[in-house]
Amino acid sequence: MSEDGRKLLIVEDDPGLLNQLKWCFDGFDVVTAEDRAGAITELRRHEPRVVLQDLGLPPDPEGVDEGLATLQQILKLAPHTKVIVVTGNGDQQNALRSVALGAYDFYQKPVDTDTLQLLVERAFTISELEGENRRLQSLGSESPLDGIVASSEGMLQVCRMIEKVAPTNVTTLLLGESGTGKELLSRALHNLSPRSEQRFVAINCAAIPENLLESELFGHEKGAFTGAVKQTPGKIELADGGTLFLDEIGDMPMSLQAKMLRFLQERVIERVGGREEISVDVRVVCATNQNPTQLIAQNLFREDLYYRVSEITIDIPPYRDREEGRLILARVILNKYVKQQGRALNGFTADAIAAIESHAWPGNVRELENKIKSAVIMADGKQVSARDMGLSADEEREAESLNLREVRQRAESKAIRVALMQNYGNISRTADQLGVTRPTLYDLLNKYGLSAEAYSKRANGG
Repeated sequence: MSEDGRKLLIVEDDPGLLNQLKWCFDGFDVVTAEDRAGAITELRRHEPRVVLQDLGLPPDPEGVDEGLATLQQILKLAPHTKVIVVTGNGDQQNALRSVALGAYDFYQKPVDTDTLQLLVERAFTISELEGENRRLQSLGSESPLDGIVASSEGMLQVCRMIEKVAPTNVTTLLLGESGTGKELLSRALHNLSPRSEQRFVAINCAAIPENLLESELFGHEKGAFTGAVKQTPGKIELADGGTLFLDEIGDMPMSLQAKMLRFLQERVIERVGGREEISVDVRVVCATNQNPTQLIAQNLFREDLYYRVSEITIDIPPYRDREEGRLILARVILNKYVKQQGRALNGFTADAIAAIESHAWPGNVRELENKIKSAVIMADGKQVSARDMGLSADEEREAESLNLREVRQRAESKAIRVALMQNYGNISRTADQLGVTRPTLYDLLNKYGLSAEAYSKRANGG
């Protein structure tokens, strides 16, 4: 991030604490203010990405009204600014009020500088990711990446790979769980390619019975089988000049895989019941929610076919692993259905936010969309609650804790994972970014059960 991107505004009226915070954040471009008027002046002048603001500000430093008013004015003038409010010890109620008004996060005194540094670093990371996502969305409604919310480092890496691979003709394999957006990304590959004016033809290999799949893919001649009353081209032939998307290719029957391998090698097909070789110029994109290596070991997928379909592999992270972007994507989906349904809803309640952050989401983005869509229809209040989404607020919040040791461990673990993603699993660069030695980083990886190699694979789409 550029120096301008690390501009931090600290709003604090206690001179001693202000000096401590300035020393704590000496690696940032820090500007300061002691009251609301000063804060607004510095906000207009410097446009900081992140604001660290005390709730107790003059003329009423013992109350919170002035602090809350300052927070609201900052967000009105600069809605994308990440504001972290600092509250008194045990003042959880006003901390939650701040979050409900739009604060990014809160921190309760006494100040632990290490934990506060992690919160601020995370706020800068989220701000940068959101800015990149707004840049992608600003390309306009005709953008090939329209509909893809790249609000986490993992999804930004996916979008960067899509942009690099799309102009080529290499066969691409998209790996990801059901509901992660594989078809959306395959369409982006097509729309960014020189073939974008031609057809995009999709077929789900798991949805068609085995005895019909060959005919669907390769077509058939008249009389090839009972009911074949006319010559019919298959999906491959229909995609000539464009892109063929083979969804759930891991479910393709072994009997068809040899014929598919020949097509990928020679770019020719024969219709069922025919002898004529038909040349086809088509870009092939495949996807599966299964592990190809395991399928090969179980003799359910040909190894030579795997190497043909995976000239480039793009690994799509599940929704639960998009830690930096879960809430951002949820808000985008909420805004979409609020407009669609004509409802006057202005966000999520605190328990809904906690549920979104901690729910396992086995159905990924598809599950999130379904829950938010139904919640928009059923919500009675001004905000969507956990109950509206069909989630248990009490159950989801069991991981919440105000214990400083647990808060610090969660923040530390998250910071390490973000740094590993940003540095492609490189230990030296990750240690430098985190400000620790390599041996210390290895100890932390063991402590939190993390593997640098896993992040390297994800970053490279393997």
